[in-house]
Amino acid sequence: MSREIQITFDARDPQALSIFWREVLGYVHPGPPGVDLPEGADPLAAWAEFLERAGVPVEERNTRSALEDPAGEGPRLFFQQVPEDKAGKNRVHLDVRAAPGLQGEERMAALEAECDRLVGLGGKRVQRFEPEAPLSYGFIVMTDPEGNEFCLD
Repeated sequence: MSREIQITFDARDPQALSIFWREVLGYVHPGPPGVDLPEGADPLAAWAEFLERAGVPVEERNTRSALEDPAGEGPRLFFQQVPEDKAGKNRVHLDVRAAPGLQGEERMAALEAECDRLVGLGGKRVQRFEPEAPLSYGFIVMTDPEGNEFCLD
């Protein structure tokens, strides 16, 4: 039997980090429980209203956030607030498949274009690795706005 997984990020600012990853992956913020969002409604605004109505203190309203794959195929992402900053290198990281099926110059150009887009969203470029046949087609290491490493692959 297979299992569903959720990937959890420790974060100083869960909402901001979830917005970055929403734009990276094309995921969506789910609406609050029991709230039927009309087409085009902002789920983050709905959460703000939901938490206010529930009496959640302002300082506790950004302690968690989540993202879901709109197609229902990818894992759910969960962002939880922690008091400490990231201290070391991730032992597990995400590979964002930004150029599937591409090779050579075309692949690296696609990765560079996506890297530029993600830097504009607050990501940081760390290092480019050139293709090394037969085992690597090339990739770019990046970090999200809170320093979590990931690869554009």
